[in-house]
Amino acid sequence: MMSGGNYTPIDGDKVTGSVPAVSDSPGHVAVKFADSDLQTFPPSGPHGKISGGSGPPRDADDTFSKSASDSNESQSSGWFQVFSIAYYKPYFDVDTSDVLERIKDSLFPFKGSFYEKTVDNPDLYGPFWICSTLIFVAATIGTFVTYVTHKLQKKEWNYDINLVTWSAGLFYGYVTVVPLVLYIILKYFSAPSGLVQLFCLYGYSLFIFIPALCLSIVPLELFRWIIAGVAGFMSASFVALNLRNHIRSAGERWFLIVAGIFLLQVALAMVLKLYLFTFSV
Repeated sequence: MMSGGNYTPIDGDKVTGSVPAVSDSPGHVAVKFADSDLQTFPPSGPHGKISGGSGPPRDADDTFSKSASDSNESQSSGWFQVFSIAYYKPYFDVDTSDVLERIKDSLFPFKGSFYEKTVDNPDLYGPFWICSTLIFVAATIGTFVTYVTHKLQKKEWNYDINLVTWSAGLFYGYVTVVPLVLYIILKYFSAPSGLVQLFCLYGYSLFIFIPALCLSIVPLELFRWIIAGVAGFMSASFVALNLRNHIRSAGERWFLIVAGIFLLQVALAMVLKLYLFTFSV
């Protein structure tokens, strides 16, 4: 209780604990606490084996700190990711203007700048549709020409499905197997190149055969040989000239590799002439 505006003094002998009795001096209250033994966390000085900070070491397992998407990505990483669609998605992320520009470069093979332009962003979109278009054009023109031939000769006509399967095997197989073999050869001669970039280069090199196939409908054998020869030379020059500067680092045998690439592309043109450019009306 208060009397006369002052606090009633408390008997210090009856108070227990660490708080001392209130002083008798009026208007002044002194409170004294005992020194604390608590330590600062984290400790400022090095203690134990971990020093220089309170974070985990760099090689610590942070599996539980990752999100579910990160965990799935880490599990799907590695060699098996080539079987996932997401792995190939960046190679189909191109604009129409990019594809048209690369097709334009394939029609002017002597520039030799296609390889440098696509070194950072090769695509598979263009090669896929070029091969698919070649298969469609070859099957369509072949079917149309044989149909007209049979009608003019008044013979029974039957659709040949083998033309489609043969064309698909030729174009898809060539644009897949040849770059893969070349990739292994270049790696052996210490002049490695990107596999996807080789797929891209060979895929666009086949575009010239689309207009060549369309012109093969002209019923002149000499004209067809000229068309097949020009298309084969342009396609072979496009591949060889774009790889020439890169393959020079393979040593003295670089010329043999470039010559083999050129001749193989010409051989493809000859095969197309004999099996797809040969129609009689």
